[in-house]
Amino acid sequence: MASRELESSPADNHPNARSLRDEKLKSLRRLAYGASHEINNPLANIASRAQALLAGETDPDRRHELATIYAQAMRGHEMIADLMLFARPPQPQLTRCQIHETAQAALQQMLPAAKLQQTELVLEPTQQPITLVADANMLTLAIAALIRNALEALKNGGQIELSVSQADNMIQIAVQDDGPGIPDEMAEVVFDPFYSGREAGRGLGFGLTKCWTIAKAHHGEVYVDTAYGPGARIVLEIPLVLNTASQNESLG
Repeated sequence: MASRELESSPADNHPNARSLRDEKLKSLRRLAYGASHEINNPLANIASRAQALLAGETDPDRRHELATIYAQAMRGHEMIADLMLFARPPQPQLTRCQIHETAQAALQQMLPAAKLQQTELVLEPTQQPITLVADANMLTLAIAALIRNALEALKNGGQIELSVSQADNMIQIAVQDDGPGIPDEMAEVVFDPFYSGREAGRGLGFGLTKCWTIAKAHHGEVYVDTAYGPGARIVLEIPLVLNTASQNESLG
């Protein structure tokens, strides 16, 4: 897949729509925080009870049923954990890191899933190392979420290309695939934690919301490059140096 240079910044690309998106997502945080606590407690009780019953059960059919209950409760618990990350994101632990190494770590994390569905993962080399001040673990999580989103869109085969570049004082991490793409009218709503992307060819879950949360925690941005096609291209932008005051504002 041919690599493309970014032709427009997120500020130039539907700024009003992006501003409305961010305000809506910040409002949803309050709802998500309260709902997460209310849902997580009964899920924990269900999982604990199923596990206790499973330990003493000998009937194969009942063991299968209890194991299914436990697995689904734990799946719900993992989704709540992602929702809590969105509702109350942690403060980034800032260190100097090389973004290419961070991108490589995310790619290695997703490589088994890519091999399973025979999708090729490609990390474009950079001309020189790019060092920034950020939380490397959080950025790895965000990039892995973008790769997982592309894998869910492709389902089988295809190629995902990961590239890193620098524009002024921003680092741009782009993940692009040759899948079904994202319709322009869906470009902002795909970051909504309660949006189901099945209609747009994307996977389900909180992956893109997680990426938005981490971008905002770094006073950065994430957006769909609507000029790209066929396929989809999502760009994560992070400042080279994070301003502490701006960080606190972005988490509000």
